[in-house]
Amino acid sequence: MTQSTADQQATAAHRLPTIHDIDTRPIAVTPAQGTDLDPIWAAVVPETRARGNDIHLPISLAYAERLCAAYPGANSLLVRVSILLHDTGWAHVDEERIYSEGFTGNWRTAEIRFEHERQGCEVARRVLPGLGYDAEFIERVVAIIDGHDTRIESNSLEDSLVRDADRLWRFDHVGIATASTWFGLDPATYCDRLAREIVPELLTEAGYRMALADLERSNALLKTAVLR
Repeated sequence: MTQSTADQQATAAHRLPTIHDIDTRPIAVTPAQGTDLDPIWAAVVPETRARGNDIHLPISLAYAERLCAAYPGANSLLVRVSILLHDTGWAHVDEERIYSEGFTGNWRTAEIRFEHERQGCEVARRVLPGLGYDAEFIERVVAIIDGHDTRIESNSLEDSLVRDADRLWRFDHVGIATASTWFGLDPATYCDRLAREIVPELLTEAGYRMALADLERSNALLKTAVLR
């Protein structure tokens, strides 16, 4: 199931446009570039072992870099560091509650989601000072992490790019394979949910076009038209 043309047009009105090229190829062809963030990765290896972060975070960083290319006015370092750290707080909450509360019922407002944001802020404040990041930069990272799942509004261009990067990984077949199990859904039902609930949340034109391209490929690859 995909959005109709009318639905797509209606939900696109609020998205941030761009005059720059938008790369809609499969994300695997453009992994995150450079090694400048490797010291942060090394500092949070334990945090990457929770809730599939060792899959989610690197893929989301790759999407974030594509978004930064489409919106060159953004502070790309702020976006990249924030997306790398945004979900590290999951490693510091009760693992059973992640799945029993964070992916069932009214999961968007579950207390466990607020808790993982608070814990992610603490991770940023703990690891970044020793790696040479100044206090002002760290607090800008924290401001993005705090509320990235639970706050309705975006507070900046960088905030919007992080939010879209966080969602975009779900549309790739790897994200679908991973996240559909968290919600206890088969891939076809999960793809329907992405089209119905997540596409309208995307804040940028680039994120929207990447999501639709990925979702079309994933639906074809996973044979969701018949495996439902």
